[in-house]
Amino acid sequence: MEIKKIRLGNLLLSSNVLMAPLAGYTCYPFRMLAYELGAGLCFTEMVSANALKYKDRATKTLLFTTEKESIKAVQLLGGNPAVMEQMAKSELLKEFDIIDINMGCPVPNVFKSGEGSALMLDWKRTAAIIQGCKKSGKTITVKCRTGISEDNMFAAEFARVCEEAGADMITIHGRSRSMMYDGEPYLDEIEKAKAAVSIPVIANGGIYSVEMAKRVMEYTGADGIMLARYGLENPFVFSELTGKPCKKTAFQILSEQIELTAQHYDETFTLSYIKKIASYMMKKRRGTKKYKEQMYKSGSLEELHQVLELIFIS
Repeated sequence: MEIKKIRLGNLLLSSNVLMAPLAGYTCYPFRMLAYELGAGLCFTEMVSANALKYKDRATKTLLFTTEKESIKAVQLLGGNPAVMEQMAKSELLKEFDIIDINMGCPVPNVFKSGEGSALMLDWKRTAAIIQGCKKSGKTITVKCRTGISEDNMFAAEFARVCEEAGADMITIHGRSRSMMYDGEPYLDEIEKAKAAVSIPVIANGGIYSVEMAKRVMEYTGADGIMLARYGLENPFVFSELTGKPCKKTAFQILSEQIELTAQHYDETFTLSYIKKIASYMMKKRRGTKKYKEQMYKSGSLEELHQVLELIFIS
């Protein structure tokens, strides 16, 4: 696959290999790791515009960043155009360069509230949200699905709506809302969307290897790919795809993640986050299952570090 830079307005992404926003995982430390390994863009975990409006403390934690994160992108969830515009312009998001609008979340309570993938059924509201967020002066991107069900797919038409409303880029998960996270992605829908618009189109969904990433790019003609769960399982994939050198071991990476997380978050958060990341990274390591329970029982960072040493070194 061709590794290239992507221009979004006045921003230049260093590569066309992106990391998806994932609840519970894409906090500041993981984003910094992905950037270090070659990712061109990483997003915060999904942030609710309504929660932001009411100054929810937990939501503010999701927005943590520092000047070391060169390009800052937040994913915003909401269905009310006025609230989305208000939050896009708010001081809470002043440090962010990019707002990615979630138009793909398939979860039932999100869908029923008229947010996430429900916006794909209301093109007028979709356009109003994009136009309102554009007034913030930030780069606006959209993440959506191929449609609502396997017999109701319209990625190309929806991509045109987003482009005409002012979106700077669109990421398309190759599954419909009804498919949730299972089933073979419909790459032809992404291919049609790419042919329908002039803004960058990013392919997402079902990418679990370097070979699959290359196949998805070749089949769809997309401008880039977005990794999700495989990026957690094998963070080295960013280096493998982009060619950015990395001589660190998995244990070194996790040790650095502990240090960076503990520097900016409390111990409870750090323990929870590292256990989740390590759990993904140990998936295909033989003979490590016996340590998993021990890892989750670790009550201090020192204990956790010792168990990780057993898993990733011995």
